[in-house]
Parts: sequence; C-alpha cells; structure tokens
Amino acid sequence: MLNKLALPESSTFPGKPMPPTAECWFDDACILDMDYFVKTISGIKAKGVRPDLVGSIIAHYASKWLPDLSGNDTEKGPMSLQESSPESVTVSWMKKRFFVETLVGILPPERDSIPCNFLLRLLRTANMVGVEPSYRAELEKRISWQLDQASLKELMIPSFSHTCGTLLDVELVIRLVKRFASLDEGTRSGIAVVKVAKLVDSYLAEAALDTNLSLEDFIALGAALPSHARAMDDGLYRAIDTYLKAHPGVSKQDRKVLCRLIDSRKLSPEASLHAAQNERLPVRAVIQVLFCEQSKLNRHVDWSGSFNGTRSPNPAGLEAPVRCMSKREMNAQQMEIKKLKEELLRVQNQCVAIQMQMEKLVDKKKGFFRWKKLGIMPSLKSSVSVFEKIEEEREANFGRQTPIDIKQKPVRPPKWRKSMS
Repeated sequence: MLNKLALPESSTFPGKPMPPTAECWFDDACILDMDYFVKTISGIKAKGVRPDLVGSIIAHYASKWLPDLSGNDTEKGPMSLQESSPESVTVSWMKKRFFVETLVGILPPERDSIPCNFLLRLLRTANMVGVEPSYRAELEKRISWQLDQASLKELMIPSFSHTCGTLLDVELVIRLVKRFASLDEGTRSGIAVVKVAKLVDSYLAEAALDTNLSLEDFIALGAALPSHARAMDDGLYRAIDTYLKAHPGVSKQDRKVLCRLIDSRKLSPEASLHAAQNERLPVRAVIQVLFCEQSKLNRHVDWSGSFNGTRSPNPAGLEAPVRCMSKREMNAQQMEIKKLKEELLRVQNQCVAIQMQMEKLVDKKKGFFRWKKLGIMPSLKSSVSVFEKIEEEREANFGRQTPIDIKQKPVRPPKWRKSMS
C-alpha cells in the first residue's frame, strides 16, 4: 500500500542537500490519519534513519497539511486542514491544536535535526491555538539551541495574549535570548553569539516602533547578551534612537539608563557623528561620544607621528631595513596629520563649548545672591578674629590682678552730687 516517493527539495535543510537516491517511506494517501503517521515515523526511527531525514519528513508533512507552517504563504497542500471539510471554527481550532501537539511529541531529540525557522513557525501556531505549556517550553528550548539560524521574519511572532499590550511577543524573545545566553561555552560558538546579537539589534529596531513597548522590556532584551557579543554598537544605537523617536515622553533619567547600553568606543565614525548631533540623547552621552572620538584621534595622530620620528638603532639586527619614504608620500602624510589635528581642535572646541553651557546652567540654578560675590564672608572672618583678640586681652588682664593689688586699691564710695534744689 505504501509507495516510495522521493522527498521534494523544499523539505530538505539548507546546507544539507539530500542525495537523489534518498527516499521516504510515506504516501500522500495514507497520511490523513495522524496515528498512522506517528507509527510510520516510529518505524523509520527504529530502522536507524538519520535524524535530519526524519526531521525533513516531519517538516514536509506539516507544511503540506497545515499551510501556516510553510515558509511560502502561497503554497498549499492538496487538502489542508482548513479545506478538508466545512467544520466549525472550534472544531478546526481543536484539530490544529492536536496536530501541533502531536508534531512536537515526535520531533527528533537531536540538535539541528529540524530547521530553526520551522520551529519558530510551529511555536507561532502553538501560541495561536493555545497548546499546553509543556509543549511551548519544549519548542522554546529547541529554538534557543539554534537561535543563530533564525531569521528576523520568523522571529517576529505576534502576541496572542490579551494581557500583553504590544503587537509583538517581546517577552517570548527575551526568554529565547536569555536561554541562549545561558548555554555552555562549548555548546554555542563565538560566531553564533555575534549572529544572535545582530538579530537582537534588528528585532529591537522593529519592536521599538511600538508605542506600547515598555522601557524595562527594551532594556532587558538589549542587555540579555554579554558585552563582547557586539563588535560594533551601531545596530543597538539605531534601535535606541528609534525607540526615543517613537517615545518622546521618556524622562531624562530613563534616557540616561537607556544610553548606558551603548559603549561609545564601539561606535563607527558615522554613528558617532550622528550621536554628537542627536538632540534626543542626554548631554552626558554626547560628551562621552565626543571624548571617545577625541581619544581615537589622539591615538591615530600619535601612531601617524611615530613614522616621522627617528628609529632607535637595533644592534641585534632583528628588524628588516625600512624603505625611505618619497617626498610625495611625506607630503601626503603631513597633510593627513594636519587634517587630523584640525579635526581634533574642532572636537576640543565643541567639548569646551558644551562644558561652558553646562557651567552656565549650574550657575543659573545657584541663584544671583552669593556670599562670595558680596564679600561678606571675609568681613565676618575678620570681625570674628577681632572679637577673639579682645576676649584674649580681657582674660590676660584679669589674670594679672592679684588679691594684694585689689587690697591696695580701696573702694571709694561714690560722691553724691549736690542737687541745686
């Protein structure tokens, strides 16, 4: 009854081409029964077939009978679950739920046996039909193992919860990224971490457009990966700038907390120039960007100037002889150094201007009446010192009078003045 049908190329994995002689053991006429398909997959596993081939069979079967799991929206099977019979919405919903739970139960346990994008589509359908939490947890665990293979399109899973105010399920992505970051170093490679960091930055830039996205969720997703995951912070800066555009009511303190995610030393010259002129960023973040650019220019100038200096003699003769620079090369190098010095001077002037503006703002807050300007503080100090001297003289004079001196000077009664009356 079972005919041998070659597996189509659409069900194979990218990067793992299937040999033309490989065949699968299921027939389109026999897979209408889900129980029979489960028994067929169990028999295939018992024969020792490679897990990636078993995964390709499951992916092909699922995309044929449930078009939501197919990467191509226009491709539909000959008889999908929606078109099999005119049933009520509830019955169709229950069939989808049973279908997804059965697929999750027969997935091969080996890693990389199922494409990550297919697992993401399966998780989206599982959240939509409301499968049991254990099945969702299993899918999230398998996706986190190979999150570096995910695409931005499949990762943008909408939120099906009534309590969540955002359009995208940001909390789900936070769980996936944190689970990926908690994997062992031997499990995830450095290249995988870099890919996930780029994916997170792109996802943040899209999710930041949602006005209902909270600052806590944005920071939690942006800080889910370690700092060494990003070689450049341009993508993260773009996401933060997009969030500040879509949320103009963010307070100054929250802007400072948000900008702490960015490492100014990892910004490209284009991003640094944009950040220095960005009015949405706090002043401290702009100053940090300017100082980082100034330090980069200083290092570049020092490095360029080292070519003009004389080399110390090498008695050991380990260094190879250096070719003398031509006059044209020296002129070009001097012009470059001159341009760098002018740029450095311009950045220093900007820093001084910003510092003067900050000092003016601080002076305005302190008020106009200052003790130092009125000159009251020195006079108070001088008056206090005069009083202290007078007290010391009184104590000294009082201490010099002895009882004998007091006796020698008898007290005379006061003379009463005769009245004229």
